[in-house]
Amino acid sequence: MRIRINRVHYPVVVLGYGRRAGLWVQGCGIGCAGCVSRDTWAADPATEVEVAAVADWLAGLPDDVDGVTISGGEPFDQPAALLALLGALHAWRATRDRPIDLLAYSGRSMAALRARFGEQLARLDAVIPGPFVAAEAPGNKWRGSANQELIPLTPLGHERYDAEVDRPAGQTRMQLGSDGDRIYHIGVPAPGDLAALEAAMARRGLGYAEASWRSK
Repeated sequence: MRIRINRVHYPVVVLGYGRRAGLWVQGCGIGCAGCVSRDTWAADPATEVEVAAVADWLAGLPDDVDGVTISGGEPFDQPAALLALLGALHAWRATRDRPIDLLAYSGRSMAALRARFGEQLARLDAVIPGPFVAAEAPGNKWRGSANQELIPLTPLGHERYDAEVDRPAGQTRMQLGSDGDRIYHIGVPAPGDLAALEAAMARRGLGYAEASWRSK
């Protein structure tokens, strides 16, 4: 089974509990206004990789992984591939000595996810559903807008996330990553954060050659 992947990153510390592996899928048919991840929208077949290749990458991570966050893009736009990926994640975490939770983002409502993607939900420990609504930004911890919920689904999900359901975002919302060819933002910026970062870079003689988050 193949899945479209925009990027992977470790460690991620701003999208869920602890130190996490981040998996961003490629392709989103929702296209929320104000989305800061427009580079993940196009369903580009050139980004397809084998689910086994993602599993191999995870197998090489250190022993301190606390969880995996699946974002994008829209993970549920690839339902069969997502199910295969979640199966591989379950097999991988069974080889680890510490609990590893699986958290996914979706621009769909929880009602839509329950109605159409029950198999996928059954393999997740928590989900953050709902479209990004710029007029309701910022949201609570790990969420872009106030309409988005954090919903624990399993005992491990409740253990790690019950206390975070209504917690404000706080100060640490973003980190930076790089794959050698590009620098990317990880996390959920508050309104104005990215523009402020760009202005701070400009004062130091730096700038973006291209910025997928900037409205066109």
